[in-house]
Amino acid sequence: MLALHKWKLLFLALVTNLALVGSLASGDMKTAAQWNWLDIVGEGGLILLALIWLLLILHSRPSGRVTQFLSLGLSAIFIAGFQDWLDEFISFPDNALWDHWIESGLMPIGLVLLTFGIYHWHKEQLLITEQLRKRERLFREHRGLDITTSLSGAHYLRAQLQHELAKGEHTNSLALVLIDIDNFAQINRHYGNREGDNLLHALSELLLLNIRRNDLLCRYAGDRFALLLPNTGTLMANTIAAEISQAVRHFAFKPQQQQDSIFHSVSIGIAFSSGQSATADTPDTLIARATHALLRAKEQRDLHQPRAA
Repeated sequence: MLALHKWKLLFLALVTNLALVGSLASGDMKTAAQWNWLDIVGEGGLILLALIWLLLILHSRPSGRVTQFLSLGLSAIFIAGFQDWLDEFISFPDNALWDHWIESGLMPIGLVLLTFGIYHWHKEQLLITEQLRKRERLFREHRGLDITTSLSGAHYLRAQLQHELAKGEHTNSLALVLIDIDNFAQINRHYGNREGDNLLHALSELLLLNIRRNDLLCRYAGDRFALLLPNTGTLMANTIAAEISQAVRHFAFKPQQQQDSIFHSVSIGIAFSSGQSATADTPDTLIARATHALLRAKEQRDLHQPRAA
């Protein structure tokens, strides 16, 4: 992983060497009697730890905004600490203001950048933890998981629908969302079934990122997913569906056989069952209404697609 960040390390080495050469050129070496060993050990330990932290982060993380903040912050702290450590061996003239600027200027800048990095790292970890919780819920509570996507199937969806509908008036509203991948068959034809399975797995992870903790995502059939949204009204269900559609449109799938990214879209159908009319609904009727809405959405999509001459 360090190979991905070689330019960061080379830049840090260059700046460190420039600071060392500049200090030797503008100052005079102190005698051993003038050395303060407590400061030498303490400040040296600080810059050593900053360097170790930097190497650990670069070794364990890919490039990105969080890595940039963390590496820049620790690099600034390292350089400021290194310049301060050189003061224990070199006596600078009073007009060498650049020495004070490096020591006193880079340290707070580095701490600010490091704080930004830790803050975004915290947010990143919260998203990862939420994703793991959703996966844990699927494996702990659901059975009959699909091998390709690790999601529950249609049988479990019907059982959960029956359970939610049986609550009757105790539930505010129930939404069932069917999500169909547009032109999925072309992936299997052009790249093979393995790439089609890879796409289904990747999209299942993407969909999990865009739902709430108590929502249930299933692989309903083939390239079709089903999303059960308990206690969800029309506005919230439409909002979640729009967010899912937008997330899929911006998702770049990269088949192993080519370097270019492939972008997809989905058609979505939604059916609702409110608490007052829940007794009249069954899993089959709710699925039928969602399927009908999905087919209408696919027809509208086909109408607006440009036709080849």
